[in-house]
Amino acid sequence: MSTIQIFHNPRCSKSRQTLSLLEQQGIDAQVIEYLKSPPTAAELKSILGKLNMSARELLRKGEADYKELNLSDQTLSEDDLIAAMIAHPKLIERPIVIHADKAKLGRPPEAVLDIL
Repeated sequence: MSTIQIFHNPRCSKSRQTLSLLEQQGIDAQVIEYLKSPPTAAELKSILGKLNMSARELLRKGEADYKELNLSDQTLSEDDLIAAMIAHPKLIERPIVIHADKAKLGRPPEAVLDIL
């Protein structure tokens, strides 16, 4: 069985619930605290591909950085948005669970069960 990873923020209730759900399923996931260790641009592009999402879809639009960096600007490219998420990882929606070539956003936490 391949490693299951969770991009986790321990301060986020949905992230904690998703990690707890994985543990209840007997899964010892590799926990990546992405605020401390943000993904690289290549890793984030890979995650987006596994999620089948665009960078814009993965942005946390309620964050102050979103407004301050004017990330609602529709002329920004996918690479521009990825660069912003790498520089300001709290802009990345969470939690993200990755299993092999699939990933799922844990909103709601039960959504990740689809890829296990």
